[in-house]
Amino acid sequence: MCLAVPHRIEKILDSRRVIARAGSLKVEARTDLIDSVNVGDVVLVHAGFIIEKCEEKEGQELEELWKEVLNIAGKRQS
Repeated sequence: MCLAVPHRIEKILDSRRVIARAGSLKVEARTDLIDSVNVGDVVLVHAGFIIEKCEEKEGQELEELWKEVLNIAGKRQS
């Protein structure tokens, strides 16, 4: 199963790399597959690559859904 996780761009490192955050996790992600990103954008990251840039409203919804997924997964592990 493939899973793309919503992240918010925190820092642009160079033309092909950014630092993005999903909750408390920060990752370096590649931008080779999309046109451009800006600090604050919500993007979907899969295998270290940004595969889609989201509209702000959609991005906020995805971030909230991801929080719910993590909460459910944490409860099941207990």
